[in-house]
Amino acid sequence: MSTFPILDQFNFHHTLESTRGVVIVFFAREGCGSCRHWRGVLADYRVQRAHALQIFEVDAVRDSALIREFGVYHLPALYLYRDGHFHAELRAEAHPAKLHAAIETQLIAPAEEAP
Repeated sequence: MSTFPILDQFNFHHTLESTRGVVIVFFAREGCGSCRHWRGVLADYRVQRAHALQIFEVDAVRDSALIREFGVYHLPALYLYRDGHFHAELRAEAHPAKLHAAIETQLIAPAEEAP
């Protein structure tokens, strides 16, 4: 069960466009061990960073249209947004410090084109 607000194909783009600051979109599914582990890492990271970012979750089973749009082939998948705009796919080890380093590196780099 998710600890983050859920996005679906009907509110995904509108919600992200209207959300300011740094956002992680977390594609996951129930029953996925890696997804469960990442959910804990993300929750810990958010607490450590005093809620300095928003985290939204997408149910990969229920929202296959978003899975296709983003070309997600492996779960979990994390995507970084800033001030309502897609920035990059996040790739990091499942550890808060490694996640933070990946976010900082991606935010310094130019934004990528949305999938």
